[in-house]
Amino acid sequence: MFALRAAAKADKNLLPFLGQLSRSHAAKAAVKAAAVANGKIVAVIGAVVDVQFDDDLPPILNALEVDNRSPRLVLEVAQHLGENTVRTIAMDGTEGLVRGQKVLDTGYPIRIPVGAETLGRIMNVIGEPIDERGPIPTDKTAPIHAEAPEFIEMSVEQEILVTGIKVVDLLAPYAKGGKIGLFGGAGVGKTVLIMELINNVAKAHGGYSVFAGVGERTREGNDLYNEMIEGGVISLKDKTSKVALVYGQMNEPPGARARVALTGLTVAEYFRDQEGQDVLLFIDNIFRFTQAGSEVSALLGRIPSAVGYQPTLATDMGSMQERITTTKKGSITSVQAIYVPADDLTDPAPATTFGITATAVSDG
Repeated sequence: MFALRAAAKADKNLLPFLGQLSRSHAAKAAVKAAAVANGKIVAVIGAVVDVQFDDDLPPILNALEVDNRSPRLVLEVAQHLGENTVRTIAMDGTEGLVRGQKVLDTGYPIRIPVGAETLGRIMNVIGEPIDERGPIPTDKTAPIHAEAPEFIEMSVEQEILVTGIKVVDLLAPYAKGGKIGLFGGAGVGKTVLIMELINNVAKAHGGYSVFAGVGERTREGNDLYNEMIEGGVISLKDKTSKVALVYGQMNEPPGARARVALTGLTVAEYFRDQEGQDVLLFIDNIFRFTQAGSEVSALLGRIPSAVGYQPTLATDMGSMQERITTTKKGSITSVQAIYVPADDLTDPAPATTFGITATAVSDG
């Protein structure tokens, strides 16, 4: 009887202890699950960085951040190599990286600021402002990798977009919600035509515009920004700006140039899907997007396809262009400058884009 009482007393003392212990283990497990996975750099080959993890590998397209590095360096997972190692593409220069340096998995793809606060601002591929006007004051973000709208979400309405440029409106009218390609060699005026369209359409259109500078001259980007300020499309004094700018110019690493078009597209998609806007998306130059993809593909060791382009050229182009469409909520009308290398329209880069754009304007 005494033994039974002692056991019961012990049980009473033990039960709260066991409950406390299980709660402690649960809390530790939750903290561990919430913690980001840590890795370390094992190889740096130009814009390609190999990172080894102890535990769970980050999925393809996840964003990793190099610890204690300023300015911020983001790596995007491109391949799983085995032995708990991933191969990543850097979105900025890799100078100064060393083996053994700590890398953190963010747990999601590259996310950028979106919404009205991006209007009048210039940001880079990872959504950081580069106009020296402080941070973008918004907590709304979106991943740059997204699925194209479902078939049932798309709209079939046809409407002409009046540009105010007579020769375009008469001979090659643009459809609202369509994709317009401006094909031409070097120095024939593709960027000038895009600037004129922004000037005419962005002012008369009344809605929002997004300009993505992909692998082009930084001087042109600077000229465009200053012209927009002078023309009143961008206002530095109040919140009446009508355009958001995303730049990844020719001095950027191939990883940034291969993703900056998606950054601009993500900003435009938010205005279309969440605010029901008819958005204008200008991309200059889509050939540089293909060119950067070719560089990245070679760095990753893929076997090249025709003329040295990446074997995934059609997939890369199609997955981006399919997101530029009209839905029942709003539309994205895209005007894209497309450089034609050596004036050869049969080159795989412009040839792939020919079939995707709804209207083609050839400068030649």
